[in-house]
Amino acid sequence: MVELHELPWPIRTERLVIRPLEDADLGAVWAFRRLPEVNRWLGRAPATREAFDETYSDPKRRAITLVIELPDAAGTSIIGDLMLKIEDGWAQAEAARAARGVQAELGWVLAPAYAGRGYATEAVGAMIDLCFGALGLRRVHAGCFAANEPSWRLMERLGMRREEESRQTALHRSGEWMDGLNYALLADEWPGRR
Repeated sequence: MVELHELPWPIRTERLVIRPLEDADLGAVWAFRRLPEVNRWLGRAPATREAFDETYSDPKRRAITLVIELPDAAGTSIIGDLMLKIEDGWAQAEAARAARGVQAELGWVLAPAYAGRGYATEAVGAMIDLCFGALGLRRVHAGCFAANEPSWRLMERLGMRREEESRQTALHRSGEWMDGLNYALLADEWPGRR
């Protein structure tokens, strides 16, 4: 199995550049992740820049975080970030070894100023290509609060299948128990889509 750090970075799409997060990126990522309309849906939303820097300086977090850059005449702007977390599949004890590192959880955040232009779809699609191509994974999955319509619509645009609709299973930081949605896609369901 190929590891993320072994891949030839950056990945280029038609309009975007995707690469691992670096220390110099923290300010640009914090600028959009701190916005209420963004962090209301995030699983972790540090309240201060210091707490944010501490979270994203952790080697485990750093290893699964990528940035989305938009090249332009002035250089590049970081417009979002991605999470690509390789995981084991569930297996019975006797088959557990064969289920190691066979799937990935995906996550994404896009700066609101860049929403509605297809950038998130392009970036997440590139991650799915990477998962089923160079990484050789068999399955990808992602979840969101049911009220986060842009996220679940993106998953559906990419052909991901809604596998679970749960009722009040996710406690939001507001104190409200919210409904959740989980989507997935198998490698053999992806060819020909891109």
